[in-house]
Amino acid sequence: MTDPHQTADPTAADRIVPSGTAPNVPLRPIFLVGMMGSGKTTIGRGLARALHRDFLDLDHELEARCGVRIPVIFEIEGEQGFRKRECQVLDECSRRQNIIMATGGGAVLAPENRQALRERGIVVYLRATVEELFRRTSRDRNRPLLATADPRATLRNLLAQREALYAEIADIVIDTGATSVGQIVSQVIRRLERHQQDHGNPLMHTVEVATPGGVYPIHIAAGRLEALAQAIPADATTIALVTNPVVDALYGERVRAVLATTGRRIVPAVLPDGESFKTWETLNQIFDVMLGEQLDRRTVIVALGGGVIGDMAGFAAAVYLRGVRFVQVPTTLLAQVDSSVGGKTAVNHPHGKNMIGAFYQPIAVEIDTDVLNTLPDREISAGLAEVIKYGLILDAAFLTWCEQHVEGLRARDPDLLAVAIRRSCEFKAWVVSRDERESGLREILNLGHTFGHAIEAGLGYGAWLHGEAVGCGLVMAADLSAELLGFPVADVDRVRALVAAIGCPVTGPRLGGADQWMALMRGDKKTRDGEITFVLMPRIGEAVRRGAPPELVARVIERNTR
Repeated sequence: MTDPHQTADPTAADRIVPSGTAPNVPLRPIFLVGMMGSGKTTIGRGLARALHRDFLDLDHELEARCGVRIPVIFEIEGEQGFRKRECQVLDECSRRQNIIMATGGGAVLAPENRQALRERGIVVYLRATVEELFRRTSRDRNRPLLATADPRATLRNLLAQREALYAEIADIVIDTGATSVGQIVSQVIRRLERHQQDHGNPLMHTVEVATPGGVYPIHIAAGRLEALAQAIPADATTIALVTNPVVDALYGERVRAVLATTGRRIVPAVLPDGESFKTWETLNQIFDVMLGEQLDRRTVIVALGGGVIGDMAGFAAAVYLRGVRFVQVPTTLLAQVDSSVGGKTAVNHPHGKNMIGAFYQPIAVEIDTDVLNTLPDREISAGLAEVIKYGLILDAAFLTWCEQHVEGLRARDPDLLAVAIRRSCEFKAWVVSRDERESGLREILNLGHTFGHAIEAGLGYGAWLHGEAVGCGLVMAADLSAELLGFPVADVDRVRALVAAIGCPVTGPRLGGADQWMALMRGDKKTRDGEITFVLMPRIGEAVRRGAPPELVARVIERNTR
């Protein structure tokens, strides 16, 4: 028996990925400009946390490269020398993606800087009055330009010189005033959304998934349904729109109108709703429609719905005429953060979930965050289970972020959900690009799924939502990780508390006891030579693949079911 307090050191074969190795996907930078004391650094840090981006302070970057503070640079080289160095650092740093950058107050003086900021990102001007600027900078000794007899007058003169330049390049202007940092950050985010909407691109994030077969985009934005026509290739002959009655009633007419602008014939296939209909018989309904309409190989299938529709439409695309193109348009949170990304397609079988399928990548994933407003609360909770999974297996900081914002996520705060969706897609894209066909690394995405799939099969597909079963499975996997790998008991409680906080069950059904559970789990796709394989955690942010002694698994089942 393994001592639950003894940390096991997994072998290289078991270890899948170390913590913190999943990088951000590049996004267009946001530049903050404004006078010294306008709050660029403080607000920039808050904005970077809220948008889950990297923060860069241009002055601090310059000091790090020179090895001395800015007043020393001014003393040795004068303002002209400082500005020359500033231009060089700004030119390099402004080319980075996925950053929030606070520029120096005088960076806008150089025409080349203004051009770089305007062309390479979104510019936000943080505006403040002279009195407010003086109040914030009067005790700061690291401002060489304010080392004068009358700093207030100096600020007034500098503002008069620079204000028109800030306004010239600004996409957004925010008055900081006496408003709190949190309020200003929220205001900036709202204005960013409005700015993008005004330019026909409502704060759209693009995540690229690179696989051996090619690269395809995930587009994430509010109102993205209105842009679906852009995802249809120019040589498409027909569009097969696969959906279910619930989604069709909400969005079918709107989507058909958008797709009709392509000039292509649209052939609908409306399937029955629910996990219990994710079967070969339902899949054949798609083929009946497509063959009956004599659709050719240049047909594009559009999957409009949750994970069930996405899986079945994708499988149909993989095998119809030996393969046609398809576009994923996920309408549930779980599908947006997980099942629509990565090309897994399948139907269920009485002997196991997703046992018949294929790896087949879409040509695009189009995520409209607005559709989440029509989901039942239960569906939001189910989707959040897959979101927190990414923090558990890849990024401890993201898990902490989820804990901090769980109430806002459940309340469907659009800014928070946009971050959660984007980060989840980034994580999954990173994994899929390295292991498309689940030969190793991709298995970490199954944390909690061995237990979860047993719940779904044991109760009957559809009794619990997939995300609810996964959420409960995360708790059981954490408990098994403590038994087998020394995962901290306090973190087991932490996982249980977060799963409960998102609204998912933390205790599984008895299903006839541990023997029945074990029989159901042996039917899982990850079983090898009759041994049940689990994805477990040595610590939060790291995942491994391990078998486990049956008696130990049985103990975990007994503790976590009723």
